[in-house]
Amino acid sequence: MKIIKALFTVAITLLLIWALQTSFSPLPPLGKFLNPATGFWQNAESASTPNQVNLKLNGLHDEVTIRYDEHHIPHIFAKNEHDLYYAQGYVTATDRLWQMDIQTRNASGRLAEVIGPKALNVDRYHRRMGMVYGAENTLRGMMKDPQTNLAVKAYTEGINAYIHQLKPADYPIEFKLLNYAPEEWKPINCAFLLKQMSEVLAGGSDEMQLTSVLNKFGAAVTQDLFPDHNFKEEPIIQAGTKWNFKPLPIPQPSKSFTAQMSGNHKPASKVEGIGSNNWAVAGSKTASGYPILANDPHLDLTFPSIWYQIQLSAPGVNVYGVSLPGAPHVIIGYNNKISWGVTNVDADVLDWYQIKFKDASRQEYWYNNQWNKTSRRTEIIQVRGQQPITETVIYTHYGPVVYEDAAQKGKKGYANVPVGTALRWVAHEESNEFKAFYLLNRSQNYNDYRRALTYYSAPAQNFIFADAHDIAITPNGKFPLKFRDQGKFILDGTDAGNDWHGWIPANQNPTVKNPPRGFVSSANQSSTDATYPYYLNWTFGPYQRGKRINDRLAAMPQITADSMRLLQTDNYSIAAQDALPVLLKYIDLSKLDNNQKQAYELLQHWNKRYDAGSTAAVVFSNWWNNVNVMTWQDEFGDDGSLELPSRDRTLKLLVKEPTSKWFDNIKTSNRETCADIVSYAFNKTVDELVHQYGKPGPDWQWGKIHPTEINHMANLDGFGSDTFAAGGTGTAINALTDGHGPSWRMVVQLGPQVKGYGIFPGGESGNPGSFYYTDMLQTWKDGRLDELLFLQSASETSGRIKFTLTLNKK
Repeated sequence: MKIIKALFTVAITLLLIWALQTSFSPLPPLGKFLNPATGFWQNAESASTPNQVNLKLNGLHDEVTIRYDEHHIPHIFAKNEHDLYYAQGYVTATDRLWQMDIQTRNASGRLAEVIGPKALNVDRYHRRMGMVYGAENTLRGMMKDPQTNLAVKAYTEGINAYIHQLKPADYPIEFKLLNYAPEEWKPINCAFLLKQMSEVLAGGSDEMQLTSVLNKFGAAVTQDLFPDHNFKEEPIIQAGTKWNFKPLPIPQPSKSFTAQMSGNHKPASKVEGIGSNNWAVAGSKTASGYPILANDPHLDLTFPSIWYQIQLSAPGVNVYGVSLPGAPHVIIGYNNKISWGVTNVDADVLDWYQIKFKDASRQEYWYNNQWNKTSRRTEIIQVRGQQPITETVIYTHYGPVVYEDAAQKGKKGYANVPVGTALRWVAHEESNEFKAFYLLNRSQNYNDYRRALTYYSAPAQNFIFADAHDIAITPNGKFPLKFRDQGKFILDGTDAGNDWHGWIPANQNPTVKNPPRGFVSSANQSSTDATYPYYLNWTFGPYQRGKRINDRLAAMPQITADSMRLLQTDNYSIAAQDALPVLLKYIDLSKLDNNQKQAYELLQHWNKRYDAGSTAAVVFSNWWNNVNVMTWQDEFGDDGSLELPSRDRTLKLLVKEPTSKWFDNIKTSNRETCADIVSYAFNKTVDELVHQYGKPGPDWQWGKIHPTEINHMANLDGFGSDTFAAGGTGTAINALTDGHGPSWRMVVQLGPQVKGYGIFPGGESGNPGSFYYTDMLQTWKDGRLDELLFLQSASETSGRIKFTLTLNKK
């Protein structure tokens, strides 16, 4: 018996050893992960560090001094540009290597290499939509310019200097969890980051759903429900602004487009809320007499943050702000003379073309009254645990045919991408956005700012500017020259009249400098009024945030940096201001039960702020959603195949068209009116809230029903924040909603001595075991900003400096 027990124990031990050393994809071998010498234990860090460290690295030209402040933010002082960007790459990699790696893999369609088949459809889509093709073209543009060539290559060298010194014990924890090793960085990876930005901010599309609407309801109804200009607008360039240029001839609609809009065409999405705020006020409105600039880009809130704070100083440049891990330069920030920031334009720079192939071989396609040759690009996707997948993508002169047939989409394919359509996208063009940031980092005045913008292509951004004398804003990017509404629907790829007709000249992009009202601003709303001669898009972000910003700035005297901070955290909703009085007038109090009456009272006394403790905010938000669903769902369905009319169009229906046919539910025998729908929606809203959360009271608070949580960028359990109550909503300036919101808040006071303030929700380190992973989160939660440490030299003394790293050539 003892022998049997001994053999059994040995067998169990051997089995355990085997299990600990075996990977059960996508998990690493457990023994390897738990190994005290090389596993996750090695990723724990202490907040305390030595005061001074010296390193020798291959590739440096001279000594570099890097001073870290109390938040572990690096302030880099180099003696030449090569070493400046080398050091930027090196320090960014020390804090964010896995983030840089996974972002590159996502954009380049290489997630399946490390995650396995679950990521295959994402990889296939990114390959088929031409992300690699676009990155190659951008890399070519970057390498042609000597300044960006130097910056990108030096940045790459710095990243690789860090990677080459790593041992498996030093790998960031995500590499250990996924059981793979970091690979060498390449210059094209910097271009992939730009492609990822373009996909997030300029890669959405609603042509498919709108084409379906056009086919179901006809051109007149479609144009009525999806107009080119909203019922309520607050354009970025103030209405009435005169244009001081002679525009190019405007293209005429193609024959196929005219036929489509006459109803003769039978055919073969964007996310609301992705955007930002920025504004700048003139010295005439500030307490200091000098301009103030503010910016808070609204993007996914993740650990680690998408931003990395940094100061870069070398002969000819001294700049502070946030960079994107994986790219050189400061993207949003300031120097001793100017400050700048960005919001998304949402220009229509992505169009779909229905392709007519000659036969099943798809070697030729009909265009401009003749057969034209296609080309093919082979994409090989490595998949962890199985054989590689080969994707052969057909290219036309428009761009890639994303899916040739339904089978290519896979079981979880991108259903909104039509079969046999080619993609024309500005992100495929040769470009050099890094040159724009290189120049902005060094700009001294308005003219420098305008010159820098001529190099910027995509994704189009509203670049705001301020120096000690001027303020300005420019919706800027490489905009195709198009006829009005070109690209609003799927275009006929056989008609040459549907081609892009060139480009809007950069110096004719809409811009305004020092307007009489004393401020400029943007919040993703329409760029201009209807007098701007060129077509940029038929739809933009809702006007509400822009309206609130402009109302407040117009009324504010003696503005300070702190009053700008408070404005960034404003929870007031113009959407509620517009809609609530209209909705309330349709409610008959005599027909309400006690819970419904209490909810009505909450709304009557509501200050229209989406504060964390507000209960009325929940009632209004749910009520509006129910009104919207009850108005449109019977005709448009809920499967996403048809584009739903916007919030603005629904508001116009309520305010201007209460007898509209759209209020009638075609699935009932009665004819419903506006009053019926609003009343039904209110009762349904209150009944649902009572059923889920009990009677009206503290459990109905906005922050409890919509708690905020900042997740790890790969949604790894335990690597994100706890849930917490926070105010804000997508239609308020503080546009915090569903893990999306102010990813970086910055306020810059211009003048003889520039002072910056800023915060993002997280920390500089990407290591969950680091003190600097979340150390700035509470300040962000509290709506406060840190005063940013902008050193003027490597030797400047400051009690905030905690650690100095000196790099020397080996």
